[in-house]
Amino acid sequence: MDSWQALKSDCADCRRCSLCGTRHNLVFGVGREDAELMFIGEGPGEQEDLKGEPFVGPAGKLLDDMLRMIDLDRSMVYIANIVKCRPPGNRDPLGVEQEACAEWLGRQIALCSPKLIVCLGRIAAKAIIDPEFRITRDHGVWYDVGGRRCMATYHPSALLRDAGKRPEAFMDLRSLRKEIRAVCDSI
Repeated sequence: MDSWQALKSDCADCRRCSLCGTRHNLVFGVGREDAELMFIGEGPGEQEDLKGEPFVGPAGKLLDDMLRMIDLDRSMVYIANIVKCRPPGNRDPLGVEQEACAEWLGRQIALCSPKLIVCLGRIAAKAIIDPEFRITRDHGVWYDVGGRRCMATYHPSALLRDAGKRPEAFMDLRSLRKEIRAVCDSI
């Protein structure tokens, strides 16, 4: 039987790819461990690597604002990433790095057992929803994946770079709020 403590310990000892050699801290995940809603990003950035927590830099502040828009906060959700160590220079995580971390995320999802998963950005959406996922075309659409409802929206970093995408992201959040009301009991 897996536990959060055992999973985090196993993950901290991971040496499956080269990212472990350059990290300051493991960025495991944060939030309510039995949350009905899980957010999954691509990987930690500089601030996340330094603090050991996902979404704590400018993108994290925007994610907090996005949560507030639909009457949520971090205490109500679980937040994780595809990879648990920062890729150098905040580059996209390579396929081999994503594969090396797949077990950790799979175990997080199994332990949390969320009803809803929101992928933040194309990399998470390709890993969780469909390898052919295109964020500009497919964001805001709900999919059934492994018995869970999954949707992707723009990564907060992308919204910081291109404010023109914010209205679309707001529509995705409205869709999320509607889905929460339909399937969640404790949010």
